[in-house]
Amino acid sequence: MQVMKWSVIALAVAAGSSQMAFASSQSESKGFLEDSTFNIFNRILYQNRDFRNGASNGASTSANPAGYREETGLGIRLLAESGFTQGTVGVGVDAHSLSSIKIDSGRGRFGTGQFDQTDDGRGDDTQTEVGGAIKFRVSDTVLKYGNQFTGSPVFSTDDSRILPETATGTLLTSNEIEGLELTAGRFTALSSQTSTDRDTIGLNEANIVGASYSFTDNFSGAIHASDVEDHFKKTYVNLNLNLPLAEDQALNFDFNAYRTNDQGRKLSGVVDNKIWSLAAAYSLGAHTFTLAHQRSSGDSAYAYGVDGGGTIWLSNSVQFSDFDRQDEHSYQARYDINMATYGVPGLSFMTRYIYGDNIETGIVGAGEGKEHELDIEAKYVIQEGAAKDLSFRIRNATWRANGAQNAHYSADVNDFRLIVEYPLSVL
Repeated sequence: MQVMKWSVIALAVAAGSSQMAFASSQSESKGFLEDSTFNIFNRILYQNRDFRNGASNGASTSANPAGYREETGLGIRLLAESGFTQGTVGVGVDAHSLSSIKIDSGRGRFGTGQFDQTDDGRGDDTQTEVGGAIKFRVSDTVLKYGNQFTGSPVFSTDDSRILPETATGTLLTSNEIEGLELTAGRFTALSSQTSTDRDTIGLNEANIVGASYSFTDNFSGAIHASDVEDHFKKTYVNLNLNLPLAEDQALNFDFNAYRTNDQGRKLSGVVDNKIWSLAAAYSLGAHTFTLAHQRSSGDSAYAYGVDGGGTIWLSNSVQFSDFDRQDEHSYQARYDINMATYGVPGLSFMTRYIYGDNIETGIVGAGEGKEHELDIEAKYVIQEGAAKDLSFRIRNATWRANGAQNAHYSADVNDFRLIVEYPLSVL
């Protein structure tokens, strides 16, 4: 895979430096300023987590921490992306500013993952982080260095709260052959969703390579690998098949799998895990019915986080639980409906139920762990007018487990979120 990747990139450079008569992203560049964009993305998140059965908050420094977390925050992202200068090698820059504003929190309710914590145990009132990257483009190959958001199956920054994680490093993305995307990168820092520090995760170095290819319009595959220094090595594969059956009907199969092994100083502990998921989704007009199975094996649970909090591209990674524990088997049934078919464009609903068992908790005499989660979601996006693209989303999760899994993973919890998002395209 590596030999093919570099040979294709070499071909791309050669093609870009010659006068071959074919269109590419760089040959169609309008210029540094002409192709620039500036966007403001606003997100308000209200979240509460109610840990049942008298459990402690676990994140609070209050003298009497209740089993409850409740916070509201506003995240404001300023995202500026230049175009590329014209010529064989295009040059550009990206810049961002990420600001969080505490709307509501408290010592006894802190801990939803929206704010950094002050010395007295409260959420930080405001925080701002700025960053940027320089980028180069030859033909359809882009090299970017600096602060960036990533979406690789083996290195994916998390965006589940008011602000995203940001990574520092180099990423090369090549799309020289139609349907084929090749990536390679090296990252040396990862900033959490609640911190302005350059590296709060403890990342030494992560090297990634990957390839994804669309064999046909309805069948695609991908393979990615990473080497996270002193933590683990990871390999990911994906196959996705879509079968159109009739008008407004289709059947989709999505297979994802990871293989992870510890290495070096084993800073993530002992890691020896294989995990895979297979989802089958049947769509019928406005309705989609999904069944999924996920299975973990090996001497540990799946490990991620130091390689980005979003690095878990599996069917049963849902609102609260990932169903990725050691030896866990899990099953999902899901239903989606798009209300545009019934005259309400922008409105959609989803519900899913996931059950997991056979969990090895490592607690002597506790027996196998079991867990289950019920998620219900509703979302509405305004379609036109001054507030176009303003969206409202409600997410509710109810997670329960037996005693062995409670002791190993978490107390029972109800997790409720209200998310309001408003993207603005300024330029």
